[in-house]
Amino acid sequence: KTAYEIVDCDWSSDVCSSDLMILEAIIIDVRAGQEASFEADFSWASSLIQAVPGYRAHELARCLEKTNRYIFLARWDTLEAHTVGFRQSAGYPEWKRLLHHYYDPMPAVQHFAPVHTHTTG
Repeated sequence: KTAYEIVDCDWSSDVCSSDLMILEAIIIDVRAGQEASFEADFSWASSLIQAVPGYRAHELARCLEKTNRYIFLARWDTLEAHTVGFRQSAGYPEWKRLLHHYYDPMPAVQHFAPVHTHTTG
């Protein structure tokens, strides 16, 4: 799969549209020419984040205008599920080892609480 096809959640489902969930959003710029390796390593690293209690779903999408730019979106039950649960998990050092060397620059991580949600279907 290409990065824009890597989706681990149907965002319109009840699992992913709860008003109580936190959305983590990261704009990631990958070192030019390393996109394919990043996508492969991201696919492998996905199992590490999925194992954390409080994790709900994630998605990685590739920018059409700037092909070494990605957006990573993750859904968590709580802010602490990400900032404590994941970052202090046994899998986090491996996540960092697999992915952080691709970042140029190191991206900012931001968390959002829902204000308005609408889905069709």
